[in-house]
Amino acid sequence: MKKKITVTFVIIVLLASLVIGCSNSKESKVNNASQEASSEKRVLKVGATAGPFTEILEKVKPILAKEGVELEIVTFTDYVAPNLALSEGEIDANTFQHIPYFNSFKEGRNLNLTTVGKTIIIPMAIYSNKYKSLDQLPKGATIAIPNDPTNGGRALLLLAKAGVFELKEGVGINATVSDIVENPKNIKIHEVDAAQTARVLPDVDAAAVNSNYALELDMNPRKDSILIEDADSPYVCIVAVRPEDKDDPIIKKFVKAYQSEEVRKFINENFNGSVIPAF
Repeated sequence: MKKKITVTFVIIVLLASLVIGCSNSKESKVNNASQEASSEKRVLKVGATAGPFTEILEKVKPILAKEGVELEIVTFTDYVAPNLALSEGEIDANTFQHIPYFNSFKEGRNLNLTTVGKTIIIPMAIYSNKYKSLDQLPKGATIAIPNDPTNGGRALLLLAKAGVFELKEGVGINATVSDIVENPKNIKIHEVDAAQTARVLPDVDAAAVNSNYALELDMNPRKDSILIEDADSPYVCIVAVRPEDKDDPIIKKFVKAYQSEEVRKFINENFNGSVIPAF
């Protein structure tokens, strides 16, 4: 009788050991799978337009890789698709636009997007074929500026900040020629298509030119202009994300990598003043 009880007890112990062993084995596999998943790089999709924006992201990519994040750059050919793709969750962030455009676009399309960091400024600058400095502009001088509201207001703000004239208080980026309230040199403003401001330089005393058009004519904003926007410009470009992702650690790692000293140095050394770090 005792032998039967002993044998039964041994069988029970063996069965229990098998059950516990299987359980531990499953738990171990789950833990290993979890560790493998956590060690995998997370992919971050960031949208940008071709040119400086994508070139800078290529520099950010290896910096971010050191933080365990794989940067996938999604290149767009227009200024509409990147914000729509972000809103619809096709990408995780984008960097291609300045603040006034961003605010205007999301308001017009009723999009819920936000910003998490400054990136660069592609500056507007004032050029002259006749004068070496802004102070040399004579009374009655003519300055060409873009005739569209966004770039026209940008040019007027730049000139007002430099003291060429004063604008009505509070007009900000919506400034128009009619908002000039103090004009001691009686400066005349000649409004033309933004793409033509550089081309009319022979016919005016100075012109406000966007960098993309200046570069087409081998005009260097840093070296050839008599006035250039700085990092305090309201037209600074930004990183845009969906509000629910603004505190995501991966997004924070991306912004930190973008605003690193390595990227600042790359921008300064490779764009010759046509792109300015805003961080």
